[in-house]
Amino acid sequence: MTVNCQGKLLDLTVPKVMGILNVTPDSFFDGGKYPSLPAVLKQVESMLEAGADCIDIGGYSSKPHAVEVAEAEELQRVVPVVKALRNSFPSAILSVDTFRSAVAKAALDEGVGMVNDISAGADANMLSVVAGYQVPYILMHMRGTPQTMTAFTQYENLMQDLIYYFAEKIQQVKAAGISDYLIDPGFGFAKTSEQNFELLQHLEQFQVVDAPLLAGISRKSMIYKTLNTTPELALNGTTFLHGIALSKGAKILRVHDIKEAVECVTLFQKLQGL
Repeated sequence: MTVNCQGKLLDLTVPKVMGILNVTPDSFFDGGKYPSLPAVLKQVESMLEAGADCIDIGGYSSKPHAVEVAEAEELQRVVPVVKALRNSFPSAILSVDTFRSAVAKAALDEGVGMVNDISAGADANMLSVVAGYQVPYILMHMRGTPQTMTAFTQYENLMQDLIYYFAEKIQQVKAAGISDYLIDPGFGFAKTSEQNFELLQHLEQFQVVDAPLLAGISRKSMIYKTLNTTPELALNGTTFLHGIALSKGAKILRVHDIKEAVECVTLFQKLQGL
């Protein structure tokens, strides 16, 4: 349950909190909030002080129907931020949220310790890049692309289909020589609101896959649309569902709000008697 992030160990025996850092103008909740490096550094400092175990840096919005971003633009958004964070917070564990191997490699060259890939290897070079750096690889379930995924929500059996998907993907990951990997069922990616709740209800079934589980449900539409509110007012619902995810085996919570997620983990651990 320990993964090696370029020499920095992340022990998943106790669930960890991954802070979301979107350096994009159009992400559904925090797009455009950090338009400059000083703003980025201030946000990351506050996340680390609140107890974030790692920071996930993304330069491409993956919300439904997101605008396509050129690879050069994604690199321009991500690489300077990684450099600045590595210089300012040398002990922090950084992750890059990208489905492009060139972006992953550029970030890894600057000291990122983990790759978070929403496409689970759609880029033919991604697995070899990750294997070359021997960093943990997060593979997520999605159908289509962020631009098309809402059209691909038909499943014969949701849980069974996803378990088969991950079993096949993990074989490919192992064959590529990647030793540390995690799975993300992809809440909101090619799934209806009802399917998202079905996924959460049966989340413990992914234990058969034998890989640590990441849950990314922070402020998503399954919460705010169910509550007839907005992403800005979805923190309470997010925290409640984080507790459910932890109770069903999630080892990493990928979140916008660090303090509340850390408190959720603390209370969960107390309940477990640890």
